[in-house]
Amino acid sequence: MFTPDSLAGLDALWREKVKEMPGFDASIWFLAATTCFAAFVNGAIGYGFSSLTVPLALVFYTNRILNPAIVIVEVFVNVYVLLINLKGVPAVWRRVFPILVGLLPGIALGGYALASLQPGWIKFATYTIILPLILLQAAGWRRPIEASWLISLPFGSMLGILYSVTTISGPPLAMLFNNQGLVKNEFRAGLALVRVAESSVTALVYCRLGLFISESGSLLHVLIPSVVLGIPLGSYVIRRLDPEIFRRICMSFDAWIVGFGLSRVLIELNLVQSAWAYSVMAATILIDLWLLYSFLTTRRSSWSERRPRQGAGISA
Repeated sequence: MFTPDSLAGLDALWREKVKEMPGFDASIWFLAATTCFAAFVNGAIGYGFSSLTVPLALVFYTNRILNPAIVIVEVFVNVYVLLINLKGVPAVWRRVFPILVGLLPGIALGGYALASLQPGWIKFATYTIILPLILLQAAGWRRPIEASWLISLPFGSMLGILYSVTTISGPPLAMLFNNQGLVKNEFRAGLALVRVAESSVTALVYCRLGLFISESGSLLHVLIPSVVLGIPLGSYVIRRLDPEIFRRICMSFDAWIVGFGLSRVLIELNLVQSAWAYSVMAATILIDLWLLYSFLTTRRSSWSERRPRQGAGISA
C-alpha cells in the first residue's frame, strides 16, 4: 500500500500543481466542493455537514475563520431539520433536556478557548478528538445507555466545548442516541433539538467574543449556495439508497480525511517528521478498511439469511 514517503511526495506534488494554476483560488473551489458534498450527506442522514466540512477545510483555513461562518449556516440548517422532524420531538425532549442544560457552560468555555489558543493546536485537538469517535461509530460500538441527568449533563458540557471549538458534534451525538435505542424519527428530532440549541448559543458566544470577522463573512458566499443545493438533493436521493450503507461509506470518507488532516497538522506543529506523519493517515485507512469489510460481510450475511426465509414464506 502507500508508504509515508510516497504519501508525502504526493501531497507536495499536489500543492505545487495548485500553485501553478493561474487565477485558480484553490481554497474557495475546494471549500465549495466540500460543503456541497457535506450538505448532501446532511440532507440524507440528518447530520454530517460540519464533521465532513471542517476536517477538509482546515487544510486551508483556521478554526477562527471557518467556525463562525459554519455556525451561521448551521443555525438555519438545523432549524430546517427540526421543522421537518417535529413529530418526533414529544418522544425525545425529556431525554434531550439535560444535554441542553449542560451545553451552556461548555459552549462558553469552548468559545473562550477558541479565542485564546494557538490555531495549530486547535486543529490538532479537533482531529485528535474526532478520529477515534468516527472509528468507534464505524465499528458499530453499542452499549445500552439510559438517559439520565448523571450521564446527559456532563455529556452536554463536553459536547458544548467540542462544538464551540470545532463546530462538530454529530459523531458523539449519533453514538449516544444509537446506544439509547432511538428510532429513526426520534433520532433525527433529538439531533435537531440539540444542534439548534448548540449552534444558536455558539453564535451568540462568538458574537460576544468578537469572533465574527470579515474573512468569515466572505465564506458565506460559498457555504449558502452549497447548502441550498446539497440538502434537498440528499433528502431526495437517500430514498433510493440503503441508508446504512450510505452512512457507513460517508463515515469511511470522513475517517480518511481526518487522518489526512491529523497528519498535516503534525507536520505544521513539528511534532513528527514530514514523511512519518503520514503513517497516521495510512494507519487510519487500514483500520477503516478492515471495519468496512467487517460491516459489509455482516450485512451480506444478514441479506443471505433473510432471502431463504422470504422464499419459504412465498412457497408456503
